[in-house]
Amino acid sequence: EGLRYTDFHVTPMCSPTRAALLTGVNSHLAGVGHVAHSDPGFPGYEMELASNVASAAEIYRDHGYATMMFGKWHLTKDSHCTAAGPKDSWPCQRGFDTFYGILDGFTNLHHPHRLVHDNHVVPIDRYPDGYFFTDDICDRDVETIREVKASNPAKPFFCYLAHGAVHAPLHAKPDDIARSRGAYDEGWDVIRDRRHARLQELGIVAEGTALPPRNHEPDHDVEPWEALGADKQRLFARYMEVYAAMVSEIDETFGRVRAALEELGEWDNTIVLFTSDNGASREGEVNGTTSYYTHLIGTDDWEADLERIDLIGGPRTIPHYPRGWAMACNTPFRLYKVNTPAGGHSAPLLVSWPAGGLPAGELRRQFTHVTDVLPTLLELCGLEAPVERHGRPLREMAGRSFAATFGDPDAP
Repeated sequence: EGLRYTDFHVTPMCSPTRAALLTGVNSHLAGVGHVAHSDPGFPGYEMELASNVASAAEIYRDHGYATMMFGKWHLTKDSHCTAAGPKDSWPCQRGFDTFYGILDGFTNLHHPHRLVHDNHVVPIDRYPDGYFFTDDICDRDVETIREVKASNPAKPFFCYLAHGAVHAPLHAKPDDIARSRGAYDEGWDVIRDRRHARLQELGIVAEGTALPPRNHEPDHDVEPWEALGADKQRLFARYMEVYAAMVSEIDETFGRVRAALEELGEWDNTIVLFTSDNGASREGEVNGTTSYYTHLIGTDDWEADLERIDLIGGPRTIPHYPRGWAMACNTPFRLYKVNTPAGGHSAPLLVSWPAGGLPAGELRRQFTHVTDVLPTLLELCGLEAPVERHGRPLREMAGRSFAATFGDPDAP
């Protein structure tokens, strides 16, 4: 129903992309030049949104919108994520009327380590049986939109739904994993070739575009699938089955959000923008892992992972797939998240707005960047960007609107 952009770019890591998305300002100038954990003391690496940039939520709230966020924030340094704060870089202090989700980069989707609602940590002794974070944030999203529209049907809303999936850990519900069983037994080389052909068939990649050779750089290389033994193939395929189930769960839950908007009569006049924050991740390295935290410090024991294969996807493991699957996910581009070649920063961009008359299903090939998103949304909504925040001049947005490309495929 919407447009597909084939040359959209983000930063190669999640926090900087989120900072640029929400401010329209390049990530270093927005204060988040790296993932939001430590603060080395330099202005471009404060690891929290700078005080001289305005967030989308602040702008929309100032124009009378209800503002809401659900899911992953990851724009607060670790030392400020506890109940003790300080909370000046928590979502509600950056313009969101309500927030429900995680401040951190990732969590156990079956048993989140720390949920935050607005400005307080949610006290949880035990999660209910069958709890799943993707479902939870979807339910909160629908509930909040319904509450706003029930209270004031004329009030517009700005909603930022930022999934914890499909970041590691690879967690999904058993039935969804079962539906993916066997889908990746052919391995990443065959899957990559098939995806490359499909991209050309859809017109996303030009007919005749060559597929680069398998990634071969030292410490980034990928083995041929056929060179793996049967045990590794079985284990590695399981990781991707769970990843696929996570994607399906995002799709299903957004379907529920859409159904609610249709029931409320709001779908046609809701602008929906879908993207990702970086290319596929190589953090699972050569063999993947069922223990992400120990893997980050160099532990690699795929045979022990094989013994836990039936636990992959459930709450008792913290899995990540091998980087061969990241190569396949980044087809046809080279390398991965954190790298500056296209595999690190190329991302999908889908824009839907039925009432806006967007040509359904068409492709747009203009170069666009994550900093262009907020200027585009402000133009579509007829809103002016502010020039100051709390009496202090703001940095000018780096991005520019790509709204002209909605109707004109040749617009620059």
